[in-house]
Amino acid sequence: MAAVKELIRSEADGSVSFGDYTLSQKTKLEDYQHEGDILKVKTFNEITRLEKNGLFLYESTPGTAVSSFKETENGISFKVEGPEDAQITVGLEEDTEYRIMVDGVNSGKMKTNLGGKLSFSVELAGAGEVKVEIKK
Repeated sequence: MAAVKELIRSEADGSVSFGDYTLSQKTKLEDYQHEGDILKVKTFNEITRLEKNGLFLYESTPGTAVSSFKETENGISFKVEGPEDAQITVGLEEDTEYRIMVDGVNSGKMKTNLGGKLSFSVELAGAGEVKVEIKK
């Protein structure tokens, strides 16, 4: 995949793909309509960030490319790719415990803070696309 050249796009299955870690300067796209929501993406080699209806949803440092990003009432799933290991933060329900699976391996349970944020690391260097599932 490497990068989403249009910065963000809707997929046939209702998910979104976003992010271009190959950019050297911060680039953003606002007011992207997806299934009744308004999305905003900011991306470049240092960071990728996604907001939905003005609320935080995803951030990685350094920047990543994300495909098949889908929210459900039980969590979030997506595939992520980048040139090096990344710290990822996602916005979920506050003060809730979630199980994190990275490439089918259980990375354990974590509880979100009062702001609903959950942070974890993903080894991406040389790994290609890595599947992440976060479930209640």
